[in-house]
Amino acid sequence: MTGYGSGDSVNKGIKILVELSSVNRKQVEVAVSVPNELESLEPTIRKSILESISRGRVSGRISIQRPISSANRSVFINNDQAELYKKSLKKFADGMNINNELSLETLLRFPGVMETQEKTVNPKSMLPFLKKAINQALKQLQQMRAKEGGFLCKDLTKRLKNLRSITKRVSSQAPKVLVAHRKRLIERLSKAEIDLKEVNDERFLKEIVYFTDRSDITEELIRLESHFKQMQHCLKEDEPVGRKLDFLAQEMFREVNTIGSKANDVLISKEVVGLKTELEKIREQVQNVE
Repeated sequence: MTGYGSGDSVNKGIKILVELSSVNRKQVEVAVSVPNELESLEPTIRKSILESISRGRVSGRISIQRPISSANRSVFINNDQAELYKKSLKKFADGMNINNELSLETLLRFPGVMETQEKTVNPKSMLPFLKKAINQALKQLQQMRAKEGGFLCKDLTKRLKNLRSITKRVSSQAPKVLVAHRKRLIERLSKAEIDLKEVNDERFLKEIVYFTDRSDITEELIRLESHFKQMQHCLKEDEPVGRKLDFLAQEMFREVNTIGSKANDVLISKEVVGLKTELEKIREQVQNVE
């Protein structure tokens, strides 16, 4: 499911900012950009996210903001670099026979002579504040994902209701298939001018029994209803059920395929098309459910 969340925490004037976003993925993936100073905490960061997210691709960025003050910065003068510039410029000036009027201001402007360095951050001391910011971001992210999950739940519930309605029609039609087959068999015998009284009853019954066994979809319908109940139960759960729903949708599709191959009836075949259409939409949706 998709979502976005941000959080921040401050320690001694140093602010940690965390931004997290998620998109749909069948499995769980985490990719977070971490400042060099906090690289040692990356495994902890990933663990915190994975404890909260079980499906989807989570992208994130963690940054550090320092206040602009001398207390958080230090100035470093590279004497060796300055001396090298001075000697090189003097040699150049002497060779060109010009006055060497190198000033301190000019020298400090050369790259690498004066550097401003920020005080380093201690990862261990920043960990509690980092976790606080991550938890804030995760909370917002999950709230947004939960809203989307609510809409998905309504849609899946509606489609599950449609599946049950279609399956009910299939169940009503199933007993008529045997009657229709028996009628067709008698009509074929009559067209062949075969006296039904002369037909071996045992052979006739065997044909009926064989057709009944081959076209009986009772077991598939029972298993379908079981899958419907399990899916309905999953939709009421507060824990991650995406993979369960994915599995149930696959099993439903398997049963529907079997019904389609066994039914041997035009009306049931049409209903199977409807079942597959709804199931395909369900299979697409459950990929987005955590």
